[in-house]
Amino acid sequence: MDTNTLMYIGFGVVIAYSLFSHLRRTRKKEAAAMAAAERGKLFTDGPRAQHPHIDANHCIGCGACVDVCPEGDVLAVIGGRAAIINGHKCIGHGLCAEACPVGAITIVMANPSVSADMPRLTRDFETTVPNMFVIGELGGLALIKNAVNQGRECIDTIAARLARSGRRPVSGVLDVCVVGAGPGGISASLRAIERNLAYVTLEQDELGGTVAKYPRQKLVMTSPVEFPLHGKFNKLQISKEDLLKFWDKLRHQAGFRVNANEKVENILRDSDGLFTVETPRGTYRSHAVVLALGRRGTPRKLGVKGEELPKVMYSLIEADAYTGANILVVGGGDSAVEAAMGLAHQKGNRVTLSYRKEAFSRIKDRNAKRVAELGKGGKLQLLFNSQPLEITAKSVRIDVAGQRRDIPNDYTWVFAGGTPPSEFLSKIGVQLGPKDLTAEAAAEGKRAAVAAR
Repeated sequence: MDTNTLMYIGFGVVIAYSLFSHLRRTRKKEAAAMAAAERGKLFTDGPRAQHPHIDANHCIGCGACVDVCPEGDVLAVIGGRAAIINGHKCIGHGLCAEACPVGAITIVMANPSVSADMPRLTRDFETTVPNMFVIGELGGLALIKNAVNQGRECIDTIAARLARSGRRPVSGVLDVCVVGAGPGGISASLRAIERNLAYVTLEQDELGGTVAKYPRQKLVMTSPVEFPLHGKFNKLQISKEDLLKFWDKLRHQAGFRVNANEKVENILRDSDGLFTVETPRGTYRSHAVVLALGRRGTPRKLGVKGEELPKVMYSLIEADAYTGANILVVGGGDSAVEAAMGLAHQKGNRVTLSYRKEAFSRIKDRNAKRVAELGKGGKLQLLFNSQPLEITAKSVRIDVAGQRRDIPNDYTWVFAGGTPPSEFLSKIGVQLGPKDLTAEAAAEGKRAAVAAR
């Protein structure tokens, strides 16, 4: 066998070994991704609102989308194609679509091929009720920057209309009532101050809205955003706590007032075109209303002492942000069971699941089997016939079959149901419409791409 032949054989062995190693690494990555996808099923059946739609016919499996996603393991390459493995973590940044070299990803809304009941909105975010507007995630756009931009633009529209109408100040009548003090509501309120509009901002919880209850240690904003009375905010990575401090600073600098813990119960449009906004504390009259409610609706509360503490939450977005903690989950539906199981899988957590009845009766079979296994294995303590009586900073007093116990507690989640925002919108006269938002957003994306060429 001559030297050249030996050399070719050597090259062949090296190439074969390299291919074998690559395939082994790829299979390990795919196995890890599949495991992550299975774990992700604990929290949700898939993404909501904005999320990437992957065209498998065009995807080349390069992994650029996986690498650029700031939320972590939302995407993975499985079988040579990109796939969503943790849809519950996706909040629609859209960097994956920008990074895809072949244009195989489009940012769309709602679940793939699912119609969603959404408020019918004009390009000015106006509902079917004249001068009533919806901004932020309630309209399908979840990112903080979208809510901030929409809040600013919405107030500009209202100010322009008021100027054109030549309206004269009327005693007891506001220019605008802002419902919700999350990113969109804060932006709208600050813009109202900037435009010298008479306003009131009503929030059923506290300043920050959903963000104040957000479990993640870090929020990521993928592009600069302009806050009224502040200017361009260029910081792209900011913790929840720092963002709330920034808003609180703006509130004091601008004299921004929020009526916290004041829930809006009804909104009526009077014959003169003005709105009457009803809360348990009183009524407000205004020319326009901006709804910045979020899309999670109003959670049903336990009504016990201490429930207003910051450690009490009503939705779980990311379980792995909590480790080494004493945790109580209250509820007997799939949401409560799935949250408890997810939290029980995190390192060092001691999780108790409290349910007021003697057994689960309305959860999925797979959840019933898994929660029973975790209970037997000691990873999850199940307390049936139980109900919290009082929540303190470090413990929860709970009634278990007539006996009172005090259990250590760092965090409490309550899953007692609630009223979805769609019910409230229908009640106040806003028309909802079933739309195939995935197809609609994909078509809009294609039109934008063509226009950009």
